[in-house]
Amino acid sequence: MAEDRLACRECHHVNDPDSQTCEHCGSSSLTEDWAGYVIITQPEESQIAEEMNVTKAGSYALKVR
Repeated sequence: MAEDRLACRECHHVNDPDSQTCEHCGSSSLTEDWAGYVIITQPEESQIAEEMNVTKAGSYALKVR
């Protein structure tokens, strides 16, 4: 499932494989080369979201190359 998805190089949001732009920030810089997967449901209460500078709930890649 997650292996064929694309991660945004700008915000690390994980997008559908047929996306041309990031659903989160609108960037067109998407890649298949990413690792780690985290789902953030309440970014305002999450230490991980704070570390990653995430303000919106969603699925994010931990490392994007």
